[in-house]
Formats: sequence, C-alpha cells, structure tokens
Amino acid sequence: MKRPVRVLVVDDSALMRKLIPQILVSDDSIQVVGTAMDGSFGLKKIEELKPQVVTLDLEMPGMGGIETLKQIMRHHRVPVIVVSSHSTEGATITLKALSLGAFDFVAKPQDVSARMPEISKELIAKIKAAAESKGVRVAPIAGGLRPAEKAPPNAKKIPTRIVAIGVSTGGPHALEYVLSQLPGDFPGTILIVQHMPDGFTDMFARRLDEICAIQVKEAQSGDLLVAGRALVCPGSRHMRVKRLPLGDVAILSDDARVNGHRPSVDVLFKSVAGEFGAQSMALLMTGMGEDGAEGLGAVKKAGGMTIAQSEDSCVVYGMPKAAIERGYAVRVVNLDAMANTIQAQCMPERGRAENLGSGARGKSAGMGQH
Repeated sequence: MKRPVRVLVVDDSALMRKLIPQILVSDDSIQVVGTAMDGSFGLKKIEELKPQVVTLDLEMPGMGGIETLKQIMRHHRVPVIVVSSHSTEGATITLKALSLGAFDFVAKPQDVSARMPEISKELIAKIKAAAESKGVRVAPIAGGLRPAEKAPPNAKKIPTRIVAIGVSTGGPHALEYVLSQLPGDFPGTILIVQHMPDGFTDMFARRLDEICAIQVKEAQSGDLLVAGRALVCPGSRHMRVKRLPLGDVAILSDDARVNGHRPSVDVLFKSVAGEFGAQSMALLMTGMGEDGAEGLGAVKKAGGMTIAQSEDSCVVYGMPKAAIERGYAVRVVNLDAMANTIQAQCMPERGRAENLGSGARGKSAGMGQH
C-alpha cells in the first residue's frame, strides 16, 4: 500500500488552516502533516516535516506568499499549490506565482466557510498530481518579457491554418514559453482552452499579450479568426468555431460541462475538426485527465495535423498520454520544439500543398474564400 501524500498547509487565516485539513482528511491517500500561519513559519515547517506538497496562501503578512514561493523553489523544490483569492488582485498574483514555478492553483469560493467543500475534489486531485509530478521546469522566456511594438492583426488576412491548443496543469508557463517564440507575422490563428476559472483567463490573456509578438486576447463571441492572433477561451464557457460568409468566428456558449470541464478542450477540438477539416491543427499539452483526447482523434480523422507534448517536457502527462495511447497524435513534440513545429506547419506553402494533397476534403476546401 502506498504511503499517503504528506501535505503542509500555509495560510494566515485560522479558518483556512482548519477547513483545508478537514477537506483533505476525507481522502485516505493524503495526510496533513502540519499547518503554518505565515511564510517564515512555513519554511521552518518544510525543513522539519519534509512534506511532499505545500498548499500556500499568497496574501499573508510578514513574508508574503510570493517570497515564500521563491524560497521554496530555490531551496526545497517541493511542489506548491496556491490557494488563491477569487479577485482581480488574486488573479494577478496567482499568475505571477505560476510563472515562478507554482504547480497549480485552486480559487477560493466567495463564501469560503459555506462553499469550500465545492473545491475539495479539485484540491485533492491536484495534490495527488503534484506529488507524482517530475518537477519539470520550463526554461525562461527567451528575449525578456516585452516584444517590440507589434502591429494589430489584419482582419482581412486569412489564416493558413486554424491551430487549437488544449492545456491544463503546467499550461500557463508552457504557453508563455511557446507563444512568446512565434513571430508577429505568424500566418495561422490560434484558439486556446486552458483549464482555468472565470476571472483568471482575462488576466492570463493580457499577460500573454504583453510578452508575445502576436496579439493575444480573451475571446468574445463573434471574434474573427485572423492571422497573427490567439484567442483564450474565458473560464466557465465553451468555445467553438463557425464558418460564416463574412468571416470565420469564435462562438462562446454556456452549455453543460464536458469531461467535468467548462471550458472543455474536446468541445473546441471537435468543432475545429468539423468546420475546417484538413486545415485544422490541434495540440494537446501538459495537464491532468483526458479532456481533449477524443477531440484530437476527431481532428486526425478529419485530416488535420495532431500533436501531443512529450512526456519528458510535461508537468503532468495526463492529457497527452490519453491521446497518444489511443493513437490520435500524429507527432509527439518536446516543449522546446513546439513553437518551431507550429510555425512550420502553418507556412502558406505547406497549407496550399496539403489542401491539394488532400483533395480539398471536407469544409477545408472553402478556406480563405469568404
């Protein structure tokens, strides 16, 4: 029998130091070995108790959560799950924590005492995934954080390919790394489903926009699919695509969860496969669970290109593994080669050649002829 995962809870709220252990004690495979009321105390407890996973509040007096996280990353390499405030300030600091190496986060519900049990399943799953992770660290973003002044995407420039990306745990840093390497004149259009709660995706898209040469924004229903732009699906909504006479667009909906998720990667991938056929391209990156695996299969069946992130470069190898084991990934690519692979697949010559080679199958035949 496996030993339970040893967890340390660091939070300045006495209520949270009580509620989180109460949630975790319901699972026999997790053991809360201690709690700490601030960062300094937490670092001492890590030395003393040797936890396998730390849950960390970011907004604490004294040594705050960000400085505590830096110390943990520097000296202990223990995976950290941030317990984040569901506010604009909370989203900003949480994304900073992820960029500094936090494994993942859970957002506290607005009414903590009454609704904390709602996140229990999510917190338990992420603690288990963190304990089993290999601690993959993504290389720093090349060339600093701010690209040269970028031109807005040209709404009349038809993308060579529709690139759909699905990602979960480990995704924010992985996406920063990949998208920051794409040039401003990138000829494809990108649609992203990152498993993340509502209120965090807008801040995430803004952060990506700051560090990328392409434009990145949180998607709105009716946004045109234009070359040189990435659309991030809002938390708590699904994203599909639609071919219309005046231009191809993203469509958002509040339909029921799929695979336990909204947004769901499967919803996006299946929509892209159905609308764009051989012109579609899907990438399944680091994350827990199996969301996106069947969608990747749909893109492959439609004649599109399918790519899964390699095991060695994933923080969590759940989503790519599920697709690879089912034979849905045409290529398996390391994270450090992902940007070049996307760029090569989206070159106009390649797009034209594949259209001709595929006999302009399915709906891809009308691509670019609005």
